[in-house]
Amino acid sequence: MGIANIERRGTGRLRSVLAPLGVAAGTGAVLAFVGAVDPNEPGHYPACPFLWATRKIGLPLYCPGCGTLRTIHALAHLDPMAALGLNPLAVAMVPFLVFWWGRWLVRAWQGRPRRTTLAHPAWLWAFLGVVLVYWVVRNLPFGAFLAP
Repeated sequence: MGIANIERRGTGRLRSVLAPLGVAAGTGAVLAFVGAVDPNEPGHYPACPFLWATRKIGLPLYCPGCGTLRTIHALAHLDPMAALGLNPLAVAMVPFLVFWWGRWLVRAWQGRPRRTTLAHPAWLWAFLGVVLVYWVVRNLPFGAFLAP
């Protein structure tokens, strides 16, 4: 194997991991920004559109994502208990997102083709079901502990 092939292979590997590394850099920037600009203080971020719209009709309801900015802020400050109190579903998703990102990075480094599907459709439907149940339960009286 010649020097040119080794150099091309190294450059190709570096180029192939640029997308996952770019996503990591973007995620880090968002984490740093939300960690620095406290979403608990009014005026820093817009209100949740779903919560805003349901408040307008007199029935404030939480969407599955309500509390996620404050959850990210708590995680940025290494306070997982506060994060769990704000949006436990978002906290539970972190390990899965890290796993999928890591799998993407490894596959890119190895030069393996990207998969066109994230997961088996049954898993995606199950996740959608969990999100919908979470959405409904956090708005019922017995699920008030899930409210942000």
